[in-house]
Amino acid sequence: MKSLALSFLPLAALAAAQAPRPLPRSIDGLPIGAIPPQELPATGCAAFLWTNTTNRALIAMASADPARIRFAPSGTLTDLVRTAQAGGGNYGFATHSDYAGGDYRLSLDIEIVERGDLSQGAVIPDGSLRIEKTGADTVIVPVVGIIGCAN
Repeated sequence: MKSLALSFLPLAALAAAQAPRPLPRSIDGLPIGAIPPQELPATGCAAFLWTNTTNRALIAMASADPARIRFAPSGTLTDLVRTAQAGGGNYGFATHSDYAGGDYRLSLDIEIVERGDLSQGAVIPDGSLRIEKTGADTVIVPVVGIIGCAN
């Protein structure tokens, strides 16, 4: 019986190590949590956005196709669709994009800078993510990021 019980210990340890961790509910006191690592989409481009605050955290990923943004208000992973965009840009992104869904409205303003040492993408050295929720205060989070594109 002992050997049978001991044979399950490695499996239990492996299961515990792979159990999903809850998302943080807040970064730097903001009503937005970090999102888990995201993969580059199979086609098109994605913008990965980190807070430009005391603690850097991946807080959003915007994809060009489908045109959406993923973020974690109060630690709940949420996707919103793009409703408008304006201004110059590249890689399927404009300098200003609006997203909406449910009680949320997001506005993303970014600077897109191409660099010679990057292929299939660009950097976002400066930006802001405005988060509006019905019945709550509006929050503006400074962001930085990188745009990556699939082959």
